[in-house]
Amino acid sequence: SLRDLIELGRSGAIDEIIIALPQSAEQRIGHIVRKLEQLPVRIRICTHISSDLVDALPSRHRVSSIGPLGLLDVKSKPLKDWAPVLKRIVDLGVAAIALVVATPLMLLVAAAIRLDSPGPVLFRQQRHGLNHREFDVLKFRSMTATANGPAVRQATRGDARVTRIGRFIRRTSLDELPQLINVLRGDMSLVGPRPHALVHNEYYGEMLERYANRHQVKPGITGWAQVNGYRGETSENELMAERVKFDLEYIDNWSLGFDLKIMVLTAAAVLFPKNAY
Repeated sequence: SLRDLIELGRSGAIDEIIIALPQSAEQRIGHIVRKLEQLPVRIRICTHISSDLVDALPSRHRVSSIGPLGLLDVKSKPLKDWAPVLKRIVDLGVAAIALVVATPLMLLVAAAIRLDSPGPVLFRQQRHGLNHREFDVLKFRSMTATANGPAVRQATRGDARVTRIGRFIRRTSLDELPQLINVLRGDMSLVGPRPHALVHNEYYGEMLERYANRHQVKPGITGWAQVNGYRGETSENELMAERVKFDLEYIDNWSLGFDLKIMVLTAAAVLFPKNAY
């Protein structure tokens, strides 16, 4: 079934999917493509009219073939060929150096959290990563209460749960520093779509058709959406839709230069924070 195919695609066992249905099944083909878009695979459609459509379709669509059979390329595989290896090398190098440099500061933050309020120094919460694989994201605890269940409430302006130290480390993004460990573990990347709590993933996955497509790559400590102002609380579906739009734009246009640009813009955003509370 299509559900089984999606699960297999998430396992990383598939590089390419070819949809071979009659031309009369146009609506069904469209439905299948929308469902499979969330997978990090190449998708092609068998069509006898592919050569007639090439000039009429957006630039992301290309025509190819298997023998005499025309194929319409509707989605390329993100981070293909050597791209995952290059991105991983950069992640490991930058994260390792950043962790060594930031260790004294992280120790100070940990001590301040311990003195400010009772509770653990680190906050752990399950998130979805590449292909919806679950992992524990690490952050410095910035609230008196931590949630990791079926009801997770996002932080809002003036949130009473945020501690005194918590306000400072959230505003300066110091609470995100432990995620360098997530990067070294391979759960996350330095740059990518920000991971959301599982309950929020489930909710927005039902509300927004292309939301699940964010999981074609590893989540990041920072991302294209965040440096464009879509950071922090997303209380409305429209705001999340805009965040998803930037996330998918990043996935479709990834390059090492793009990652470096986002890192530089992130540094500027940390110095002049918005929507962080």
